[in-house]
Amino acid sequence: MKRRWMKMLFRVTGSLMAPVLIAVASLAQSSSSPALQKAEEAYSNIQVLKGIPAEHVIPNMDFFAASLGVSCEYCHVAARDKDDKPPKETTRRMIQMVRALNKDNFGGRSQITCFTCHRGSTSPVAGTPDLADASFQPPAPDRPGGNPGGQEAAGPAADQLLDKYVQALGGMEAIKKISTRIVKATVTDSTGQSVGMEVISKAPDRGISVTHQGKVDVIAAYDGDSGWRRAGAGLPNNQVRDIRTYELDDIRFRDQLYFVTHLKEVLSQLRTVRSEKVADQDAYVVRGTAWSRVPVRLYFDKNTGNLIRIVYFEEFELGQIPTQIDLADYRDADGAKFPYRWTIAQPASYQSVRIDQVQQNVVVDDSKFSKPASPKL
Repeated sequence: MKRRWMKMLFRVTGSLMAPVLIAVASLAQSSSSPALQKAEEAYSNIQVLKGIPAEHVIPNMDFFAASLGVSCEYCHVAARDKDDKPPKETTRRMIQMVRALNKDNFGGRSQITCFTCHRGSTSPVAGTPDLADASFQPPAPDRPGGNPGGQEAAGPAADQLLDKYVQALGGMEAIKKISTRIVKATVTDSTGQSVGMEVISKAPDRGISVTHQGKVDVIAAYDGDSGWRRAGAGLPNNQVRDIRTYELDDIRFRDQLYFVTHLKEVLSQLRTVRSEKVADQDAYVVRGTAWSRVPVRLYFDKNTGNLIRIVYFEEFELGQIPTQIDLADYRDADGAKFPYRWTIAQPASYQSVRIDQVQQNVVVDDSKFSKPASPKL
């Protein structure tokens, strides 16, 4: 089913485009720092989402939309803080029901979510298993999504796979010779619309992405563990705000220079869990955690050692939002391999990224990553 909300307002998540739903309520005036605001301080008419961080309101709305296959207008009128549509009140009751189920049965963890029953439909999907067909095979304990607490699968240890990956790129010595990297790309979404994008990385831990989208470039930047964004969701064009934690995760996952040089620092609790096909490639799947809080799965080509897929899960109050990045067409770029084709899938977006140019070890001034002042509107 083609979703109307795929054509809605766009935001840049990390260094790549992704659609986002418009805010569910009108912004309220508050003297609190945005980073410390609760939902009810930043938005009006917040009832069951009171107490969650204000920056989590939009991701939770994304989760609703993807779970039910709807747009903002399904629950909201133009004045987002009004309660003129019955589905909005139904949603509140459903949130309370889901929270009670998780509290009473799963220690408060988000094991039950909207998607558990809705599966992309406004009505819950009937709980009847699919019928087997001629290709049916009995379930195996190492199937995707299964065996979460099982033993490691046969194959190289996770650390060995990481080392082979680094060697496939040219070795850490060659990679650490790269002080800066400028990547120019064309990003095409599932509707066929294309925009230009530029991503600049500077070792050891700075990066900025610029998406040429409409009249105003959308920018996301980070410097260590902090960063900023311009033209983000819920803000007028040109307004600058601090980057949010999940946005910082996104941009660092997608910054290949940062990610490769910080593998052992970022990743922990790694174990090889199974073998799996990715397109026509046989891959080892490694499960672990990034920054000690973000579940991640890494898929390494058995033959080349290349990292061909990253899947990570950002946790929000009402469920996890996954991102899948597929990497292909590794080519030499001044002594180090780099993937020239990407696809990025999230519940509300799908993009194909074609790398047009890679430049390395060019001069990039540190001031480029500094947060600018918001212009007067």
